[in-house]
Amino acid sequence: MKKQNNSTEKLKIIPLGGLDQIGMNMTAFEYQDSIVVVDCGLAFPEEDMLGIDFVIPDVTYLEENYSKVKGFVITHGHEDHIGAIPYVLQKVNIPIYTTKLTMALIEKKLEEHEMMKTVKRKVVRFGQSINLGDFRIEFIKTNHSIQDAAALAIYSPAGIVVHTGDFKVDYTPVYGDAIDLQRFAEIGKKGVLALLCDSTNAERAGYTMSERTVGAAFDRIFLEHQNSRLIIATFASNVDRVQQIINSARRYGRKVCLEGRSMVNVIGTAVELGYIDDSGKTLITLEEMANMPPEKCVLVTTGSQGESMAALSRMAANIHRKVKIIPGDVIVFSSHPIPGNEKAVSNVINELAEIGAQVVFQDAHVSGHACQEDIKLIYSLVKPKYAIPVHGERRHLQAQGQIAASLGIPHENILLLHTGDVLEISEEKARIIGKVQTGGILVDGLGVGDVGNIVIRDRQHLAQDGIIVVVLTLEQHSNHLLSGPDLISRGFVFVRESEDLMDEAGRVVEDAVFLCLDRNVTDWGKIKSEIKDALSDFVWKRTQRRPMILPIIMEAAL
Repeated sequence: MKKQNNSTEKLKIIPLGGLDQIGMNMTAFEYQDSIVVVDCGLAFPEEDMLGIDFVIPDVTYLEENYSKVKGFVITHGHEDHIGAIPYVLQKVNIPIYTTKLTMALIEKKLEEHEMMKTVKRKVVRFGQSINLGDFRIEFIKTNHSIQDAAALAIYSPAGIVVHTGDFKVDYTPVYGDAIDLQRFAEIGKKGVLALLCDSTNAERAGYTMSERTVGAAFDRIFLEHQNSRLIIATFASNVDRVQQIINSARRYGRKVCLEGRSMVNVIGTAVELGYIDDSGKTLITLEEMANMPPEKCVLVTTGSQGESMAALSRMAANIHRKVKIIPGDVIVFSSHPIPGNEKAVSNVINELAEIGAQVVFQDAHVSGHACQEDIKLIYSLVKPKYAIPVHGERRHLQAQGQIAASLGIPHENILLLHTGDVLEISEEKARIIGKVQTGGILVDGLGVGDVGNIVIRDRQHLAQDGIIVVVLTLEQHSNHLLSGPDLISRGFVFVRESEDLMDEAGRVVEDAVFLCLDRNVTDWGKIKSEIKDALSDFVWKRTQRRPMILPIIMEAAL
């Protein structure tokens, strides 16, 4: 595409998620009347988001510009890149473009939400381009911890932008071809306006090891534990990792069973599409595993991050319906704890140790993200004018900024954005011209966005100090007290051991109610307020706690 040196040719890059955090990746590229959205991921809840299942991006900006949005272009099939699709499509239903395995995983989600008939989809091959409004987008083969990961060359009238997606440089991948470095170099020779590069491992020196090195580690583990049942916990989406477990099991005469809903779904899809070779019929069901000697079995399961409802956590707590861990089992954690999950992983390990299982960590994992030398390689091939680090917390983005600076990119051309920033970029200059509405929409069960900060604050309040419910009945017309006030508490004190405290609290409430009635206060809101103030002061003085106080007034006609 021939560039015209016209100062009006400006591209907007708007991160709607994925910066200053791990997960919820989503970036909008806008040129005049065309918007293309790269990725549509979710984030897992913080510890203080009590009861929340996951968090999805706020797409108000896309809703407001619905007529401009031409399509979602998805780089790969991890949850932090595809997990929000069924929810976002309910507000912005536009076509999806991605590679074969990624599309199959997205379609599983659309089937669950009964959206297959209403969403347009197109599978794209590596090297193929699609035209979306003023954009042409080319898919470039990369390597990651899931198959069919793509980088994107985004051609616009303002210039070429390269988005790496999540990637690593793996010269010996378990399946398929190595990253297409030649294509990165060819695009670099054309002149690249900006590079949006994965920052997840930007703090780590050196190169990311090949996924194949884990295969050798599995072989050692299988050799050393030939008389034990092996249970291997890994990410459900790490298809190559499961392939290597199957390969090792085949060599050592074992069968492999999958457990965990997401594990069964993802690997089942990969087998159907030919991304996993099970020609030796190594995969078996849980029912078949139950009839085999334990030392002839390998169980591959979810729960490597200590998630409370994942299969391994339920096994460790002895509440799994079909699998019981026994002394002598060998549990292999084939992943590193994600920052923030260390305590949960430690708890699961302690529970496993209590049962008598042996836990193995060493050498059973390599990262799917580029370390510093891999990042330098991509920069050297692409030669961008502007560096825009993406996918990571602030420290990761800053670390990549330092890498870009070390390669000679001027400091003013290294752009560290925040989610919601509107970056206007052209050959002449790049500047932040504004901010759009962004944030996290909380998903709790079937509710999307119906739980906000106030509800979360209430949940935290309840979790920390409990609740006291005050119940009383007033006569309909005279407002005379007919029954109560009765106090019911949960999570505040153990009532049987605190009868004196609760009796005294009851008298405090009674005094507050009679004070209102003696003053002929008929406004129930004021009565409730007096009850809350009096009881709150009393409880704080006696216990230094602030439980939630919920007065309930009922009306009775005599």
